[in-house]
Amino acid sequence: MLEIKNLQVSYGAIPALHGISLSVKAGSIVTLIGANGAGKTTALKAISGLLKPKTGEILYEGKNIAGLPPHHIVKLGLSHVPEGRMIFTNLTVLENLQLGAYLEKDRRVIRRELEHVFGLFPRLQERQPQLAGTLSGGEQQMLAIGRALMGRPRLLLLDEPSLGLAPLLIKTIFEKIVEINREQGLTVLLVEQNANLALEISHFGYVLETGRIALSGESASLRQNPQVQSAYLGG
Repeated sequence: MLEIKNLQVSYGAIPALHGISLSVKAGSIVTLIGANGAGKTTALKAISGLLKPKTGEILYEGKNIAGLPPHHIVKLGLSHVPEGRMIFTNLTVLENLQLGAYLEKDRRVIRRELEHVFGLFPRLQERQPQLAGTLSGGEQQMLAIGRALMGRPRLLLLDEPSLGLAPLLIKTIFEKIVEINREQGLTVLLVEQNANLALEISHFGYVLETGRIALSGESASLRQNPQVQSAYLGG
């Protein structure tokens, strides 16, 4: 579904990604793990059009989307849940969700997608009229994921969904990611600092170190890798 070839991204004169290549199979969960500053968020921003690559290709379902405007990329079926959630705090829960479906003109489709999101996150249904800025951190993360799902994506980019959440809520969010993948066949590219959890729910993983891919493999084998264990799994 997604293939990245020799992707280079810089912030001004400072290189952030040094020609990385990776692929994401349709229907899978693939994770990018690595320390802060490794280039994980940069990779997602380049895929979703928020950053323009210096060189390289980003092939989404065979089409090179590198450098396309973000709204074109969303239209192709790719949604991005950014780090820090980036919800619209001064709008209600319902308004945030409706904005996620801004490309959809059919109200029946929007209603159907809302029901689907409420089925996944019942708490959002209870809080529809509430201002999003008054939600708890976990609820805001649910809202950010729900808003992305309103665009009916085929590929979901998730950036640090566990950030700042209590352990119980992290468990809930990750269970929902697995549910979305299994029941809807939604492909997920997950960036996550909680490497143990990320490798537990994903099928394949890449380890990013200072803008380069240091290791890759099936998630189960990466969890057993002594290098990964000592650097990222606290073993």
